[in-house]
Amino acid sequence: MSGERVTVYEVGPRDGLQNEPATLAAADKVRFVELLADAGLPAVEVTSFVSPAAIPKLADADTVLPAVRRRPGVRYPVLVPNLRGLARATAAGAREIAVFAAASEGFSQANIGRSISDSLDGYAAVVKQAQAAGMWVRGYVSTAFGCPYEGRVEPQAVVAVAAELRRMGCDEVSIGDTIGVAEPAQVAALVPLVAARVALDRIALHLHDTGGRALENVAAGLAAGVRVFDGSAAGLGGCPFAPGAPGNLATEALVAFLEREGFSTGVDESLLAAAAAFVRERLAAAA
Repeated sequence: MSGERVTVYEVGPRDGLQNEPATLAAADKVRFVELLADAGLPAVEVTSFVSPAAIPKLADADTVLPAVRRRPGVRYPVLVPNLRGLARATAAGAREIAVFAAASEGFSQANIGRSISDSLDGYAAVVKQAQAAGMWVRGYVSTAFGCPYEGRVEPQAVVAVAAELRRMGCDEVSIGDTIGVAEPAQVAALVPLVAARVALDRIALHLHDTGGRALENVAAGLAAGVRVFDGSAAGLGGCPFAPGAPGNLATEALVAFLEREGFSTGVDESLLAAAAAFVRERLAAAA
């Protein structure tokens, strides 16, 4: 384990800011992304090319992405919901994208107004076109440990969606605890089931700290062989379509935990703290 690399995937500029009460100016969003990349984070999810009416706080995606000063070796993924979103993202210079599926029908309908099956059919076309353009693609599986509308989610439902995302060509599949209900035993049980269909080195975990157990769940994921974890600088946001789900795992806490456990993240903790302080100050000013 000593010095083994763990990848921290930053979601604050997208998943964090979309659910904050205040709206940042585009220039502040760009600066936030750049500070995170400067801190050594290898992937910073910049924004979302969904309809501005659906997520108004990220309505400036077409302005923000092209303005970001890119560091060599850093990925700057953006969320895209459909081919129209992919066209916008491509025009803005996207080289990496993410698509967002759910493991529960109730959440899929509430989030995107489509069934799981219909959403996956749509994403297959998006992924195919993105791959043809040489893009790296991430797939999310939300509500993997519980749904705000349906409660318990069967592990095999998670496996099925994750396997389909990988089959259609997603380079990485992130398994999400969207409402922060996961327990370490659930993580320990689910990861091997997903890994039977998706290689371990293609699996990420997106854990919320709503119940205060995110780092315990990270430890369970590490023990199961996962080496990619999502974090949100300053603990920003949650999911606007999952009632009662604030509590993204703060990237600062994640990095500190991983380093303490003997893993290497390549992240400069002082620069990460500065990025978090910057976004907190700008959000306070915008409130």
